[in-house]
Amino acid sequence: MSPASDTRENLIAAAMELFTLQGYANTGLAQIARKAGVLPGSLYYFFPTKEDLLHATLERRKELLQSEVLDPIWSRIDDPIERVFGLLKGYRQMLEMTEFCHGCPIGNLVIEVGETHPNARRLLVQNFENWLDAIERCFAAAANRLPQETDARQLAVFVLVTMEGAVMLARAYRNFEAYDAAVVQLRDHVERLLAEGTDRARDVPHRSNPTRKSDEARRRRNA
Repeated sequence: MSPASDTRENLIAAAMELFTLQGYANTGLAQIARKAGVLPGSLYYFFPTKEDLLHATLERRKELLQSEVLDPIWSRIDDPIERVFGLLKGYRQMLEMTEFCHGCPIGNLVIEVGETHPNARRLLVQNFENWLDAIERCFAAAANRLPQETDARQLAVFVLVTMEGAVMLARAYRNFEAYDAAVVQLRDHVERLLAEGTDRARDVPHRSNPTRKSDEARRRRNA
């Protein structure tokens, strides 16, 4: 990587961290430059405006979702359903380690800039869509264990809404009571779907094989 590329990457990394911890409005460009260890002129060379830098951070988050957020969990959990709950556990651990200061960076920015920066909102939506795609793939991989009519995308949306709401309430209350309760209810819903899928799978051979039913009836008559 060239020195210019290093400088750009350092600026993006510094901005990502500061936007998450302090918010977009409360973070100055000079502060980002200091955090990145570069001169302010270098920042303006790569990012003429603060919004340009915001867009770069959101593009980078899209790129890093798999490697930095999902892969560490996917690598140690094979079951696709448990991967979903492993991800939720990861957000809980993040909140605990940062004493509730580090929420969802995408959710935070939606609240702060979603109405005032339409181009940034588009990128924020793309980040949510990437996250939903990953969770949808988990449920799709477990489709044979779920009821046939289960909509994997809608279930992924349910997980995202649970996570975002749980993170927000944990940060507000400075405890995990609401977070844990939300995950328990989500787990209960998924377990009910899994149980329903198992029950239907057991019933399918009997419903779909009339010859077998006729043979059983003949055996009972001849007994």
